[in-house]
Amino acid sequence: MKKGIYLPAILSHLTLLVLFFSCSSEQDRTDSPNIVLINIDDMGWNDVSFMGSKYYDTPNIDSLAEQGLVFTQGYAASANCAPSRASIHSGKWSTRHQIYTVANSDRGKASDRKLIPIKNTTVLDKRFTTLSQKLKKQGYITCHSGKWHLSDDPLEYGFDFNIAGGNQGAPGSYYLPFGNKRNKIIINKGESEYLTDLIMEKTLLFLDSVNSPFFLNYSPYAVHTPIHPVDSLMHKYKNKPPYKGQKNPEYATMVENLDRNIGLLVNKLKARKLFENTFIIFTSDNGGYYGKITMQKPLRAGKGSYYEGGIRVPFFFLWKDRISSGRNTQIPISHLDIFPTLMNLIEDNSMKNQLDGRSLLSLMTEGQALAERSFFWHFPIYLQGYDIKDNENRDSLFRTRPGSIIRKGNWKLHYYFEDNGMELYNLKEDISERNNLAESHIEKRQELMEELVDWWQNTNAPIPSQINPLYEPH
Repeated sequence: MKKGIYLPAILSHLTLLVLFFSCSSEQDRTDSPNIVLINIDDMGWNDVSFMGSKYYDTPNIDSLAEQGLVFTQGYAASANCAPSRASIHSGKWSTRHQIYTVANSDRGKASDRKLIPIKNTTVLDKRFTTLSQKLKKQGYITCHSGKWHLSDDPLEYGFDFNIAGGNQGAPGSYYLPFGNKRNKIIINKGESEYLTDLIMEKTLLFLDSVNSPFFLNYSPYAVHTPIHPVDSLMHKYKNKPPYKGQKNPEYATMVENLDRNIGLLVNKLKARKLFENTFIIFTSDNGGYYGKITMQKPLRAGKGSYYEGGIRVPFFFLWKDRISSGRNTQIPISHLDIFPTLMNLIEDNSMKNQLDGRSLLSLMTEGQALAERSFFWHFPIYLQGYDIKDNENRDSLFRTRPGSIIRKGNWKLHYYFEDNGMELYNLKEDISERNNLAESHIEKRQELMEELVDWWQNTNAPIPSQINPLYEPH
């Protein structure tokens, strides 16, 4: 189970295995809420209709959002997938786990990189206690379903069951044989041959078998590339009018099919009378693609960029009759808040001073205000651009160059290590980050820069400073 997409046959024996784990739990948690974390891959901030899109059709996700609390200023911990996931499952800023991207950190042409980037880490260090390990210790049955991307095997990080999770970041194909000849994919007669559907079918088998409080980390590969349409849905989108740059019918079918599968998950929870005692989190690992696949207007840029389009994501929490429903809030939150919120939910205070986020539970269930805080992102590496002729990044060659970002209140400061460049934006007045105020609001710029430097020091952030001998100034 070390390589490729793995859909284990052991799911046919889940009932016995779940019974074993239920009997061997450290404590009785029969009344504890079940936990479902839905983490979509590359779904942009408004790639769902509850966030305003009039192009994508997501009725099941919308229904969940209407029953929960939507955070319209929810942030990913990183602008791309592996570091974002590492932060969710460790509760740590990227400066601590030092996973900054996928694979190598020297992306793009060497002649365009002024600095030697910090070496990237690709596997989540086992010295970190993960969310699944904490929940398992508290008596939860834990299941990972879909994309893992933090190691070869999620079972080594506190999961009892693994459906299709490994070190790969994307399938070779959403259709059989999923573009992977090295691994035998176990498909039983009558099962789906589209990956998103098949993973959900296996996930529903888990839900049919579990009888104790469970943690389901549902993290589908969709809607990550490759863009492989669901043919039966293409007729709905071929002639549909675009909406703020959203106009890719093939991508739209993937979004709708994902929504259909989430509807199946919810229906299963309701059929087993589990829904009302299930704490649901919905988010995306980073912003959506910019350009030919989708758009996040009015946000600037997309995946891989630290402008809002790359890090602002759809984000809501649902817990029937405990969290007020049908509300939106503009309070900024982060992926880093998931771990402490869930620890608060199960009344486990053992990591209270070890996590970098804050619990949102009292805010959501009791309306208690959160004190103002700052949000940080650190990206001491290079990430090449998609399309030099069509992008909204700082320059056309890279989605981002080495830098750090701080947001405090309505203010957001970008700092770049190559040239000490700074960009300052007031997000309340300029959500599109078009009006750089770094020279007209010097005191605010200095205030945020000083706080950013303190954060570097407090978290031992690696700072790239070595000049690249292959660099050719333009």
